[in-house]
Amino acid sequence: MKRPAALLLLTAFIFGSQGVAKVKRPRILGVAHMALYVSDLREARAFYKDLLGFAEVYSLKRDDGSDRIAFVKINDDQYIELFAESPKQDGQLNHIAFFTDSAEGMRDYLASSGIKVPDKVGKGRIGNSNFNILDPDGHTVEIVEYQPDSWTRREKGKFMPDTRISTRIVHLGVLVGAVDPALKFYRDVLGFQEFWRGSSTGKVLSWINMRVPDGNDYLEFMLYATPQDAAQMGVKNHICLLVPDIKQAVATLESRPARKNYNRPIEIRVGINGKRQANLFDPDGTRIELMEPNTADGKPVPSSTAPPPIR
Repeated sequence: MKRPAALLLLTAFIFGSQGVAKVKRPRILGVAHMALYVSDLREARAFYKDLLGFAEVYSLKRDDGSDRIAFVKINDDQYIELFAESPKQDGQLNHIAFFTDSAEGMRDYLASSGIKVPDKVGKGRIGNSNFNILDPDGHTVEIVEYQPDSWTRREKGKFMPDTRISTRIVHLGVLVGAVDPALKFYRDVLGFQEFWRGSSTGKVLSWINMRVPDGNDYLEFMLYATPQDAAQMGVKNHICLLVPDIKQAVATLESRPARKNYNRPIEIRVGINGKRQANLFDPDGTRIELMEPNTADGKPVPSSTAPPPIR
């Protein structure tokens, strides 16, 4: 009787191990959106629609009929969500989102990796499968799977006017205080791949770029050592829009009637990463970065070896 019992235990161990091994991470395909709190939805709409040239595809309303969330479309997979609510704890940042090919599979995978997840995947009011988790810095991270019958896919190919200053969010930037926990979460668990580090001073690390595992979009860690005020959070928690020609993009913005209502200069500069860029700020101080895809001189900029800031 001992041999069959031992064989049964061994079989159970093997199948149990296989069961654990089968919890694989679904694909993370790219940046879905950044959601921002805005103090005045009318002014925010004027910035994103009239100046930047994007279209609002739909909105969600409160019980009293007022608009609560406006969805500004960048392309069929990417949006900026504007929440007409007071900020909670992360400056104007409400949450960031990445899209996957299986929300259910991602929830199971994250649970097996020790990440706190909801009991089940929900379905949002616009019809997509999604759920939220928290990263080590307390940022809310939404995982979304676009559904064929969702509002998102219903409007596929629509609301993408020629006035758009950009057709793609290439990265999102968020504040990161401690590098190691962030790397363990985004790299080791979610599978993001680090491809560049930068320093504004050459002495202390400022940025770490982490590409999604199954696409080309990336997340930029915005490192800091001292507490950040609202203005600093607006600079660091940002959206980067890709433009093929920064001079042409800025000239287009300068020519628009809405430019007279934007009271900041729009300056072109070459960043530490060697790429031409220009920064704009929405009415609540959130930075919108326009950036070319390649370095100005065509040469790669080496990754920084500076140490992370000490908190």
